[in-house]
Amino acid sequence: MSANKSRAELLAELEDWAKGLSNDILKLKEPILEIPSRTLSNTIWDEKNKILKLGSEKIHRKFLDVKEARRFMQTMLMLRLIVEAMRADVFPTIRDLYYNGKHTINFNFLGRKYRENTWDEQSESNAVIEDIEVATNILREEMGVSADVKGKIVGPIIVRSQGYELDASKFGETALSLPVNVDALEIVKVEANYVLVVEKDAIFQRLVREKFWSQEGAILITAKGMPDRATRRFVRRLNEEHKLPVYVLTDGDPYGWYIYSVYKSGSIKLSYESERLATPNAKFLGLTATDIDSYKISDNYVIAANDRDVKRAQELLRYPWFQKPEWTREINLFLKKKKKVEIEALSTHGLKFLHDYLRDKIRGSKFID
Repeated sequence: MSANKSRAELLAELEDWAKGLSNDILKLKEPILEIPSRTLSNTIWDEKNKILKLGSEKIHRKFLDVKEARRFMQTMLMLRLIVEAMRADVFPTIRDLYYNGKHTINFNFLGRKYRENTWDEQSESNAVIEDIEVATNILREEMGVSADVKGKIVGPIIVRSQGYELDASKFGETALSLPVNVDALEIVKVEANYVLVVEKDAIFQRLVREKFWSQEGAILITAKGMPDRATRRFVRRLNEEHKLPVYVLTDGDPYGWYIYSVYKSGSIKLSYESERLATPNAKFLGLTATDIDSYKISDNYVIAANDRDVKRAQELLRYPWFQKPEWTREINLFLKKKKKVEIEALSTHGLKFLHDYLRDKIRGSKFID
């Protein structure tokens, strides 16, 4: 991350990167992009800091390599679009850039006519943006490129955005939506005891309506499933800057457990950002395989695991960040019983039991670290 640099300085860095390539061409040298490899094999588990990090392996994208020429072209096209946007002081979305750069190139080669799309799917253009980020060490948020932000917060916290103070405790049954670049959000005042990250929006809405956050003096946050970058970054800021404990509530299945690990340790895809996105101190408060018996959840609320669930659980066992005894025990118990439960299954003891469950786990330190 390019801390405290102005947009003009960041623009100059991108332009310099491009000039280096163009100078090679002027010297009749083949332009080559050197980009850190964003693969599982180049993702390292940092045991000391408890986060995923990007390794030292790099790929060399050569313009004259037939296998790499298209991706080289895509990278240069996306770089041009981003630089033009920064020069014009506009803030495109990743979807804008996808459409802005999507067109068909017609050309002749050895007497044959060819038609080649710059990119076919947005996943291609998104991946190129990530390549530029990791190669230049400039985040897309710093470039002014935005994506959908799913994060919402409610609780005793006041933030300042573009000069306006926003009190997240005064939104009634709605919530304060997080901006794209949460580092530009000034945290003015926090009077919370802890942060509760809720996987599911429906549960988040329920806890807001029932004023659980007010009773507990807690900040509630949701990203409605797999978290986006802005939500992960804001959770990290609350823990790092304000020393608030972070608890994550998910369903009792391998997908919910993985979502927790993304908040805590980072993700393989964005391992180059783990140091600013991951919250190693986060605690797992969600449902476990053990909870089915411990909280006497009725069989009527238990769901049989499918093949996809089993495969995902087996993958978790292979990840170094799930090698703690508590997690291997829970995952192996899941694989043995092949049963999963949703947060809503706690309703087996009445609709108010969710509050008791959360307090019991927090007060009794019954979470997984």
